[in-house]
Amino acid sequence: MRQAGRYLPEYRKIREKATLLEMCERPEWAAEVTLQPLRRFDLDAAILFADILLVPRAMGLKLEFVKGEGPSLSPAVRTLKDVARLRETAPEDSLAFVLDAVRLVRRALPEGKALIGFAGAPFTVASYVIEGGPSDHYLRTKAMMHGEPRTWDALMGKLARMTAAYLRAQVAAGAQVIQLFDSWVGNLSAPDYERFALPYSREVIRAVAKTGVPVIHFGTGTGGFLERLAAAGGDVVGVDWATPLDEAWKRVGYTRAVQGNLDPVLLAAAPTKALLAAAKDVLRRAGGRRGHIFNLGHGVLPMTPPEQVRRLVDFVHEESAR
Repeated sequence: MRQAGRYLPEYRKIREKATLLEMCERPEWAAEVTLQPLRRFDLDAAILFADILLVPRAMGLKLEFVKGEGPSLSPAVRTLKDVARLRETAPEDSLAFVLDAVRLVRRALPEGKALIGFAGAPFTVASYVIEGGPSDHYLRTKAMMHGEPRTWDALMGKLARMTAAYLRAQVAAGAQVIQLFDSWVGNLSAPDYERFALPYSREVIRAVAKTGVPVIHFGTGTGGFLERLAAAGGDVVGVDWATPLDEAWKRVGYTRAVQGNLDPVLLAAAPTKALLAAAKDVLRRAGGRRGHIFNLGHGVLPMTPPEQVRRLVDFVHEESAR
């Protein structure tokens, strides 16, 4: 779940009335939460409020958010028969509420502000589908990869096709940039990423690239295979906070833009002086080179003080203008 508006009062008001799924399914609520950060902070773009698990839900799985545990998908997908039962639906029908939210946001966006659509990458979504929810070690996921590669490839193929169609539909509805999130791919080794995840992310990115919009390819824990992540595609490669930005950019190549990479914990908990020093170091490592999108190395944490967000945004704009 993208939590861009989670710490804002307006988000809490909506949250008191609805579950997370209801917020996603009500286009006016999803649009409101998407737009709130831009009303409060001088951000350059909005990112769509939705959930990466809406895709497997549209394919026939039951999605619930269990208090204290997180998302739950059922029945878990662990056999070829389970994969065969997953439906490849038209996003214009099964995910129409997301596309309606995109249209509402585009109509309301101030001039000069972009809308970023997004979806979970096939590996990250597959891990939830197989495990039935969050996982610490991805035991069942890796067991399928290595023990039942035919089942793995069938599942990943379906997820890649559905995700590509979903993202292309977001572009048709008005998304101007697409971001593909592979939040849990850092749990793979470099060889496993290349064999089991890269081909499917590449398939999604190539399909979306045909629309002509820029694609941001984002993952965490990818320092061990950044070059392979870049090889999967994307106009912009996301960098988490564990790899210095200048090193990461050199590794992926200066023909790519990069996004990142402040540690979100610093934004949530560090003293202002330390926070701004860390932000300045990120900008220093970018070296003023065109193609750097300043961002966190992952999402905004729920406990982040809004005033720190404001200080950071203003600081980055001031430093970048020098």
